[in-house]
Parts: sequence; C-alpha cells; structure tokens
Amino acid sequence: MHLQTSSWPEVEAYLTRSKAIVIPIGSTEQHGPNGLIGTDAICPEVIASHAATQTDMLIAPTFNVGCAQHHMAFPGSMTLRPSTMIAVIYDWVLSLGRHGFDRIYFFNGHGGNISTIQAAFAEIYADRSLARDGANRGPVKCKLVNWWDYKPVFKYCMDTYGKSHGGHATPSEVAITYYAYPEAIKQVEMSPKIAPRGRYTDADDYRAKFPDGRIGSDPSLADPKDGKILVEMSAKELIEDFAAFAAS
Repeated sequence: MHLQTSSWPEVEAYLTRSKAIVIPIGSTEQHGPNGLIGTDAICPEVIASHAATQTDMLIAPTFNVGCAQHHMAFPGSMTLRPSTMIAVIYDWVLSLGRHGFDRIYFFNGHGGNISTIQAAFAEIYADRSLARDGANRGPVKCKLVNWWDYKPVFKYCMDTYGKSHGGHATPSEVAITYYAYPEAIKQVEMSPKIAPRGRYTDADDYRAKFPDGRIGSDPSLADPKDGKILVEMSAKELIEDFAAFAAS
C-alpha cells in the first residue's frame, strides 16, 4: 500500500490496523559513469515497494533529495543543506504524527544522509522532551535502517563483489537500478577497473580525487539478475524488521 496512491479513507482504515509507516529516503547524485543519478532513492523505493506486495505495510512518498554537497561538481546532482533536510524530516514526521502515526521507519539508500537523519531524530525527540506538560502530540519513535546493512544482504555483496564493491557507485546498488530499469542499462569501460579510495571535503575536492565519480568500486560488474536477488533479500529483511518495529 502506497500513501500517494491511497485515498484518505484507506489511510484512516490502515491506522486502525497499524500506526507504522516506511519512508524510503535517498539522494539525487552522480553514481559514476554507468550509474543512474537517482540510484540512492531508487534502491530503497524499489525494495520497499516489493515488500509492500507481500504484506500490509504503508509506504510513504520517497524522500529523494538528500545531503550530497560533495557530488555537486557532477552535472545532475542535487543537494539539501543539512539544516534544510533536518527541517523537512521534522515536518514530515510531525505531519504523519498529526494523523496518529507513531512509528516512522526511514529506509535509507545514501550513506551521506545518516548523520543528518540522526540529527533530525534528535530534534524530534528534543521537541517532546522540552514540551510543557499537556502537550497534545503523543510520542513518536523513528528508526533509520540502510538497505545494505541487513546481514544477509551485506554478506551477499561481499561474497559476490569482494574488493570491487567499494564505497560509492557500488555494483550492488547499480544492479538494483538495472533490475528496476532495464532500459537504462549502460555499458561503460572502467579505468582503472577498481576506483581509488580516499577522503574528501567539498565538491571540487571530490571531483579532483575521483574524476569519474566512483570510490573503490567497479560498477561494471552490475547485473540485473543480482539486483533481483538483492531486492528480494532486502525486502524480506525489511518486512521482518518493520513488523518488529511496528509492534515495539
């Protein structure tokens, strides 16, 4: 069940069964020479949608622009300032809380979002902690999970790609997007085969160190067949973890 394709009576009925909702959250940023710019939003969106076909869970619209200032030297990338993203997450959660949702599961596809999402959670909890007695909004619990962090998923990535997996523009995430959008598959020769690793600061520094956008990866290994396996594996873990969170 998806929020944006549901009517308000359907959402009202859902709230009699569950007060929990999944928010896919990612980024719009370059993913190397063969990766889709929407990769970090597409991955959690596709996995969550697959999970929703198998169980009664509600999926919110995808939060598809995140913290990606370091990618801004590559055309097509978009970003929010951390302060902007915190404010938007805060308002999303308050909006959902207004209707009775009290378990908000952020299903993340971009490592660069993690610290900002956690800071947003701190703002939300501080709001409750500092409220005067008699506040009319009940407690909301938020959870952040990265799709690749489920143990079986991480193991599959390491077993399949090994040292070629890397840290950005990974073959696993590109494989998921190729499974979801086979018409967008791109054949590009990688040079070097495995990209360098390292640290960076701003966008110009990032592009100078990683001129094709990759970090430590070889996304030419991306195969939509692996993408299908990863979607199914991660969806299974999401269903189980979300159910436990909803019941907590």
